[in-house]
Amino acid sequence: MLNLQGVSFTHPNGDQLFSSLNLVVNNHEKIALIGNNGTGKSTLLRIISGGLPASHGLVRVDTKPYLVPQLTGQFNLLTVAQALGISDKLEALKSILEGQVTLENMAVLNDDWSIEERCKEAFSYWDLTGVSLSQTMGTLSGGQKTKVFLAGIQVHRPALVLMDEPSNHLDLDSRLILNRYITSTSDTLVIVSHDRTLLNLVNEVAELTADGISVYGGNFDFYVEQKMIAEASAYEELKAMEKALRKAKETERESVERQQKLDARGKKKQEKAGLPTISMNTFRNNAERSSSRIKHIHEQKVKGLSQNLQHLRNELPLMDQMKIGFQDTPFHRGKVLVNAKAINHRFNHQWLWTEPLNLQLNNGDRVAIAGANGTGKTTLIKILLGDLEPTEGRIERATFDAIYLDQDYSITNNDLSVYEQAERFNPGLLQDHEIRLRLHRFLFEKADWDKPCSVLSGGEKMRLTLCCLSIGSKSPNLIVLDEPTNNLDIRSIRILTQAITEYKGTLVVVSHDDLLLKEINLDREIVLT
Repeated sequence: MLNLQGVSFTHPNGDQLFSSLNLVVNNHEKIALIGNNGTGKSTLLRIISGGLPASHGLVRVDTKPYLVPQLTGQFNLLTVAQALGISDKLEALKSILEGQVTLENMAVLNDDWSIEERCKEAFSYWDLTGVSLSQTMGTLSGGQKTKVFLAGIQVHRPALVLMDEPSNHLDLDSRLILNRYITSTSDTLVIVSHDRTLLNLVNEVAELTADGISVYGGNFDFYVEQKMIAEASAYEELKAMEKALRKAKETERESVERQQKLDARGKKKQEKAGLPTISMNTFRNNAERSSSRIKHIHEQKVKGLSQNLQHLRNELPLMDQMKIGFQDTPFHRGKVLVNAKAINHRFNHQWLWTEPLNLQLNNGDRVAIAGANGTGKTTLIKILLGDLEPTEGRIERATFDAIYLDQDYSITNNDLSVYEQAERFNPGLLQDHEIRLRLHRFLFEKADWDKPCSVLSGGEKMRLTLCCLSIGSKSPNLIVLDEPTNNLDIRSIRILTQAITEYKGTLVVVSHDDLLLKEINLDREIVLT
């Protein structure tokens, strides 16, 4: 079905994204393609789909692939039919039914008489009622755009389906439909996703790294288990390497000291023996060469061990050093932060919620806000934070510090550099070198410090945000997460999960990531209808 042999891709500026990739996907296989942000997963899907040529290597596909893209903004000016690539067929069918049975119309239709019926069935399956084929894509929500391309699978009926983050922007019901399709279909699937629930539905995981593609014969849980075994082994190897390095340095010091003592004793003997000056110089030169040779041998051994140790450290996860160190908030647990009674909000003369809301948010609460797309989750967050007042009802808010993290991590200022963004959060307690040390700890090297925040990926913005919180002098009383994992890779989700689990203040989360919600120890859920 799909065979990649030695595939490489180099950007026009000469930067190589990946090289010598090899992968075989057989008929009816369902494989997840994972990897950190920037490794080239989306680019590889475009190459497989035929939308981008590989720089080197062979790409053999036995059928025409269908791609569900992650980014849909480029389709905003097109109609739904045009975005799906079926507008010509629909026009030809319409003309034929109106009596214009020309060779050109028949060739365009290509005997696809059921295309309209398949569109109706597909739109019904993906709950796109009310969306028409003539509607422009720009009028649709993010979730609707994704579902349009998912519906295209049933419209085009491809044997090979490529999906790039297909669960992004989908609400819970739509994710269940997607999961049901993945489980039941006989189509060959290659899926790029960070959605760990979805990743457990496939039977193989392919990890893309700088070293190539490694395939694991199981679902995501199996992959994680294998990685943990490898990590444990690597940590043991790291400990052994550190011990060997300490021993080598100790041996080097002892050897140099022993040689120096031998040289000193030899020199005294030579002086007592009254040897001529030329002989004394010869003995001294020989001793210096011997000491230098011994020192060089040990230095080379220590250097080799140090290089191996650094390489091993670079290969290990950096979770332990990316600690935020959240302090306890100054409020006592249970202090009322927000008390809302019978609140509701009106848009265009229509109430947002079917029933007014009564809720209380106390210090230390960990709350999820759930509901289908359009039920007002983001509106409720704005009301809780004081950015919006409800149309009806009464709300009381204490004075508290809050951090709002949306899926784009908009807390980062795109006009600032990475260093300037970090400096904004410094209350004056940290010196310049300490800020740079924090940035390094969160994987921002010297070459990154002058980068504008506008060029950072979702995962990089998340790491920079957590770094900024670690620089701040005190923990916020409230952290609000609004779909925080939508643009994150697996490693970044793991980093975020660890940070939020450590946080002791008040947490409000809007997320469709079931595993994230399970891992961060929530107290309760507010369901909006």
